[in-house]
Amino acid sequence: MPERLNLIAPDDWHVHLRDNAMLTRVVGRTARLFQRAIVMPNLRPPVTTVKAAEGYRNRILDAVPSGLSFTPLMTAYLTDGSDPDELERGFTTGVFTAAKLYPANATTNSAAGVTDLSRIDSVLSAMQRIGMPLLIHGEVTDSDVDIFDREATFIDCHLIPLRERYPDLKIVLEHITTSQAVDYVGSADRNLAATITPHHLHINRNAMFAGGLRSDFYCLPVAKREQHRLALRRAATSGDCRFFLGTDSAPHSREAKETACGCAGIFNAPHALESYALAFEQEGAIDRLEGFASLHGPAFYGLPVNQTRVCLAKVDQLVPELIDGLVPFHAGEILPWTMISSS
Repeated sequence: MPERLNLIAPDDWHVHLRDNAMLTRVVGRTARLFQRAIVMPNLRPPVTTVKAAEGYRNRILDAVPSGLSFTPLMTAYLTDGSDPDELERGFTTGVFTAAKLYPANATTNSAAGVTDLSRIDSVLSAMQRIGMPLLIHGEVTDSDVDIFDREATFIDCHLIPLRERYPDLKIVLEHITTSQAVDYVGSADRNLAATITPHHLHINRNAMFAGGLRSDFYCLPVAKREQHRLALRRAATSGDCRFFLGTDSAPHSREAKETACGCAGIFNAPHALESYALAFEQEGAIDRLEGFASLHGPAFYGLPVNQTRVCLAKVDQLVPELIDGLVPFHAGEILPWTMISSS
């Protein structure tokens, strides 16, 4: 086992940076580890226009600590009334990298999301024509579908028909959590990929109930059974270029997590790369981490590979119980990898 890992600088292909005071607290944690990041648009109000995306991008850049090089890649939040011309303008001018599909009420700040895919047919047609990727929170919201089955049901009832209607549309199924998603993405011939989070590689649904109700392990899509966690590990460490890094780091204040209706989200940004390294090491696939973290994502998005590098050392570090007032993933645990430099 190597004592150091020298990797092409990675990117985060799915992150929540929030806005205002929270943005200032967390953006440096992502910028320290990742050269670029796909930034989620589910603000209040959501980022639906080119002007809103430009403003949000400027606020992110203003909040990045000095000395760090970081490029936010902006996304458009799709609604029933999204304008295909506005999306095309944003994509062709380089403001929008992709568009995000939230089924209405599927997760945090998704009330304005899409209620029926037929309502955005013109948008999807335009995106397919111009090569603009569609990023999907792949869960149904039907109250009669068990929460642990919502991802698999979405694939069967919505994603498969969607890809049949739009075979040339590039799609990323975000933060997958099930063996069904692994199998479906792994069987795709083209135009389909998936991101995998660090927390879904390390925890199953038992983590939410260990010793009581553990809100810091509550996220959406919710963690599933152990068999699904193991399937995700096999996919992430397989070397298959259809699977790549997306942390879905989603910070919430303590008041928002510890309440009668706690918010979904895990703040994993501070040690995300070290967390992934641990999972890959445990699977005997540390040599495949660079592909997953640094190569597969740029290849799918048609972007250049980063020119800088980062170095992880086999040095134990204790993850603090709190970072900037937020509980990080792995809080109180010892991670055997530490990022020591970037260049």
